[in-house]
Amino acid sequence: MRKKMIALLSAATLSMALVACGSSKTASTDDSKKDGGSASEIVVGFSQVGAESDWRTANTESMKSTFTEANGYKLIFDDAQQKQENQITAIRNFIQQEVDYIVLAPVTETGWDTVLKEAKDAGIPVIIVDRMIDVSDDSLYTAWVGSDFRAEGDKAVEWMNTKFADKDLNIVHIQGTIGSSAQIGRTEGLEAGVDAHANWNIVAQQTGEFTQAKGQEVMESVLKQNSDIDVVYCENDNEAFGAIDAIEAAGKKCGEDGITVISFDATKAGLTETLSGKISYDVECNPLHGPRVQNIIETLEKGETPDKLAYVEEEAFDAATFTQEELDKRAY
Repeated sequence: MRKKMIALLSAATLSMALVACGSSKTASTDDSKKDGGSASEIVVGFSQVGAESDWRTANTESMKSTFTEANGYKLIFDDAQQKQENQITAIRNFIQQEVDYIVLAPVTETGWDTVLKEAKDAGIPVIIVDRMIDVSDDSLYTAWVGSDFRAEGDKAVEWMNTKFADKDLNIVHIQGTIGSSAQIGRTEGLEAGVDAHANWNIVAQQTGEFTQAKGQEVMESVLKQNSDIDVVYCENDNEAFGAIDAIEAAGKKCGEDGITVISFDATKAGLTETLSGKISYDVECNPLHGPRVQNIIETLEKGETPDKLAYVEEEAFDAATFTQEELDKRAY
């Protein structure tokens, strides 16, 4: 939009010059923006998955605190409420509003070709954050910033391998939103680990939709059918919170003397449960994408080409060694 306004202002200047030269027509220029931003602002449309978890809240806040008026931006934010159709509608609205950049945190990997082609045809760069997309033409998006979800799953499996050695394991697998990159990568990691260990057995596998309520519901159902559980592999912290509530309500313990709970995200709330020992291992998924997206936009504004893929650096935290000092240093 900002670049298009420059062209409009140039046209307006020419029109005024014609009036001064004796034109009988009245010159006029519409220097307002459909989205309400000024001509100098960079307008960013951001379609967020929703607000299903503490991680998502931190991710949203990172974007909102980065793309501010003080930093020279106008952010148009849309909460998709975990529905892809809402995101497709939001992207089309962004195109109509002629934003400068579209940022998409996709609900699922597939189904984006048509609407991203519309954005490309409109000349609007699309930056993908968090989850990856699967499109027929990689030029439909400019860059991606996020986590290596398969590597996260592999970290958890390696910890399980070290922790339990050759022990028999009955594992409950609470998956994230089916079809999302985080679910796919973390599931692949666990399933590869189970395939490599004849004594590891997944006794239940069901989506918890990345929410605490659904994680608790799934765990309650599993506990009614199977009391012989060694490990619960939750694909985010909020699912782990729900699973812990269900385990404790059933009169069982989590941690060293009970059921081992493995989680992902390593939010401050998740690591608080790690410090308490209820979550035994929490793999970080860094949500602070705002500054990274800003760097991409600044690169593009200079006429330069950013890296197509940018994986963020992440840690993992073991309840046996995690400290209050480490928790106090956490930014999210």
